[in-house]
Amino acid sequence: MTRLFLALFAALFLLPAIVGAQSADEVVWIQIEAQPNLSSATERARAYSDSLEDVNGFALGGGWYGIAVGPYLRRDAELLLRSYRREGLVPRDSFIQVSQKFRQQFWPVGANVLNIPTIEPIDPNADTQTQADTSITQTALPPADQAADSEAATVPQAPVLPAAPVDETLDEARRSERDLDRGQREQLQIALEWAGFYNSAIDGAFGRGTRGSMAQWQEANGYEVTGVLTTLQRAALLGEYNAVLEGIGLKPVRDTQAGIEMILPTAMVGFDKYEPPFAHYNSIGDSQARVLLISQSGDKDTLYGLYDIMQTLEIVPEQGPRERKSDSFELIGENGRIISQTQVSLQNGEIKGFTLIWPAGDEDRRRRVITEMTQSFTRLPGVLNSTAGGGDDQAVDLVSGLQVRLPKIARSGFFIDARGTVATTSQAVQNCSRLTLDDDTELDVVIDDANSGVSLLKPRTPLAPIKVATFNTVPPRLQSEIAVAGFPYEGVLGSATITFGSLEDVRGLNGEENIARLSVASQKGDAGGPVFDAKGQVLGMLLPRRDDAQQLPEEVKFAAEAKLIADIAQKAGITVTTVTEAGSASIKPQDLRENAKDMTVLVSCWE
Repeated sequence: MTRLFLALFAALFLLPAIVGAQSADEVVWIQIEAQPNLSSATERARAYSDSLEDVNGFALGGGWYGIAVGPYLRRDAELLLRSYRREGLVPRDSFIQVSQKFRQQFWPVGANVLNIPTIEPIDPNADTQTQADTSITQTALPPADQAADSEAATVPQAPVLPAAPVDETLDEARRSERDLDRGQREQLQIALEWAGFYNSAIDGAFGRGTRGSMAQWQEANGYEVTGVLTTLQRAALLGEYNAVLEGIGLKPVRDTQAGIEMILPTAMVGFDKYEPPFAHYNSIGDSQARVLLISQSGDKDTLYGLYDIMQTLEIVPEQGPRERKSDSFELIGENGRIISQTQVSLQNGEIKGFTLIWPAGDEDRRRRVITEMTQSFTRLPGVLNSTAGGGDDQAVDLVSGLQVRLPKIARSGFFIDARGTVATTSQAVQNCSRLTLDDDTELDVVIDDANSGVSLLKPRTPLAPIKVATFNTVPPRLQSEIAVAGFPYEGVLGSATITFGSLEDVRGLNGEENIARLSVASQKGDAGGPVFDAKGQVLGMLLPRRDDAQQLPEEVKFAAEAKLIADIAQKAGITVTTVTEAGSASIKPQDLRENAKDMTVLVSCWE
């Protein structure tokens, strides 16, 4: 409550005296707290000195004592204030203060950085004589030959300080409340909601819910609980509500090319470029905030397409609510680094909206900024021209200059039964928050056999694969032709590719069983893909290259044999199709390619 009271005191008595320049070179302080007596102020100053540098304490007048850090140039103080708030080292309602508002210094003990005549505080509990002896610390007495003039010497006197503001009575508070218009009443409800005391409609009607929230706020801040806020209390509530916006630079921005006008945090983001359908407003300094204005022509299908595309972008983390309506959508995504909120709507063939990307851990300011942006969003004529910008940043993993969200690792896999069970490499399923098939279907691990390097995955929604594996548990002759199907570049190519090679041995280099040695020019993304014989049957699964000291020729690869995969599937209760005879003749290469593409899938591991 002391900080709130000081804010009110400054607003009512001190602010009118501020006449000086507000330049970046002005010397200022960061005022962080105030206390109603010297003892508690000294204790708090000592506590702050353990974690902050440049801690000072000054009398403020009216029996109050302020704690401040400084002095600094204004531009440095504003940066430091934001940093301290972000790190939780100072209260959220700390603010920039000028030296003229400070009186005698009480901390550090003996310091007097403002060079004010030292006046000891008068203890109201001391007797009159003691006060007369101790209330003034005088400078050196005049020499003896000037004794005649000593009586005329001016002794510094304590300044007359303004009395603390007197709050309204309950009747006076009711009368002053009646003078509020609807907008002012709604603003108080918004501030109470932001402070965590109100969760009903913002309607400007002070009913039972609003009165109850006012009473709770009064109790939490040490005021008399009446359910009616006085003028000072309303100012304190709104002052606390607006304190978090200091240094953000909320100002209206009119972007005529995008056809949008709205309030933006101009001290944190600035225009960078156009990449239709986005106007990029990127971070200024180390703010880590970003804003996208969204503007394009289109219909409902275009809106729905944008909704899907936005969710593939790195700036829209996967965790968070999503809502799509017939003519609008909203996306909220968050992770340990950022919180992203997107609001888009379709009107008269124009799709417009915005995305705010804000650093995680700064929720108070983010909520205020998103509220200001939403309330101020205004549509202007026209949409962003599809040829605007024409940036040079072009890549398969970029959409209009924005990075597409990518998995931690992506490997190949293949269907082994009619229910859509997938076999893949154990490497693909380690330390994943989720697994997907072809970036779409969610997968769960059925079994992960780290010794063999084989994992079996089950889709969360039923699938009906066009082709499933038929396992050949009788290896063909050595040097026979084989083919590996997979996604060599981890999904950059839209479908599986086929690479031909030969079977070199049915054992590992050290005689390991259930391992086949191949000669094939595969890539790391092919690992987990099926290895086919000339008949189109699956001989095994390609294993990833091992990172060890032994550097083998690039074409030397290994595969887990079909019998091993079938045995693992049987342990997991999964039935697969196997053949144990030489069987049918070879199939045409083009038929092998088609079967392989229908059977092979991309398995992605996401953080």
